[in-house]
Amino acid sequence: MEDTKANHESLNQIEVKPLPAQSSPNRIRLAVSLFYFGQGIAFASWASRIPDIKHSLNLSDGELGSILLALPLGQLVTMPISGGLVTKYGSKAILTITAPLYVLALSNLGLATASWHLAAFLFLFGVIGNMCNIAVNTQGSEAEKLFGRPIMTSFHGAWSIAGFTGALVGLLMVNLHIVPYHHFWIIVALIFINVFLNYKHLVPGKGTGAERKGKLFIKPEGILLQLGIIGFCSMATEGAMFDWSGVYFKEIVKAPSSLVILGYASFMVMMATGRFVGDKIIAKLGRKKTIQISGLIISTGMFISVFLPYVVTATIGFMLVGVGVSSIVPTVYSVAGKNGKISAGMAIAIVSSVSYLGFLMGPPLIGYISALSSLRYSYAVIGCFGLFVSFLVSKMKAIE
Repeated sequence: MEDTKANHESLNQIEVKPLPAQSSPNRIRLAVSLFYFGQGIAFASWASRIPDIKHSLNLSDGELGSILLALPLGQLVTMPISGGLVTKYGSKAILTITAPLYVLALSNLGLATASWHLAAFLFLFGVIGNMCNIAVNTQGSEAEKLFGRPIMTSFHGAWSIAGFTGALVGLLMVNLHIVPYHHFWIIVALIFINVFLNYKHLVPGKGTGAERKGKLFIKPEGILLQLGIIGFCSMATEGAMFDWSGVYFKEIVKAPSSLVILGYASFMVMMATGRFVGDKIIAKLGRKKTIQISGLIISTGMFISVFLPYVVTATIGFMLVGVGVSSIVPTVYSVAGKNGKISAGMAIAIVSSVSYLGFLMGPPLIGYISALSSLRYSYAVIGCFGLFVSFLVSKMKAIE
């Protein structure tokens, strides 16, 4: 009973770490936020040009769904070792290396002239993205410890703002008739400048000596696996919104060309807003209740967009989905990073890998279901994920 109580307390308290000597806490927070922003705008840049690349390669929904599967396959390759690399070499070192490589992998996507080219480049994008994702979330967890209070959702808010910014930049590039490859190289230049200006201000340090000599892969504990499943459902919803919202508004909602971006933009704005107020909501309601309500909001929003596929109602539905997903993933990452049994890097690697797999597998799932039935049914299936999140978290005692 004492061990259970101690583990429960470790999951719901934030350890305060000493401040790095070279940077103030706020400067560290800014640097970490900008790395989240950089990773977000890189992915959003890809997402914003999917309709153009789909059209240029003459891909069907099913073919696109199959090709998008290359991303989670790339992630699976590095999933067992990414946490070990972050623990051994430190999240600062791994992030400084992988952030530039991630955006270079993005530029390759603009070179695809055949479906197999796109699949190969997406695989590489997934490989590097997995390491970058785990490193940046470990940085977020370590930075949170410097403040002694919840700030993780604000980091993910920076990622969401980047997604919205990336969508707007993508829309501008489309209107200016700039091809994806040249568009992506503009993003490459921005990310390289960001890394150069901010890498020195990341949280330094590695794991303990014992952790660095340990295995690169650790079997996930029950609580971490459960957190990962919750994150999986939330991020599968995010992935569906990122990759298919434009197609949904064009083909199902029948929105005019000038309003096709509305669904994606409304989702991103509300997700970002939810993340910047999420820490206060969590402090007031608690983690469990926040996730339960969030799951119900996701399902409500998805079902509205499915049963009322009109511009106004679908936009409202997408806004609700954005609110629903806003706090779930930052919360599960924060809880994982405070576990008392393994390093923050390893714990976040386990939860992040399972969660991010949902982000990458959601879009292919949409494509397959759409090919068998319709895009509306695909979104209805994703809507059920929110209900499952609410059910699963209600059974977990480690989150309060």
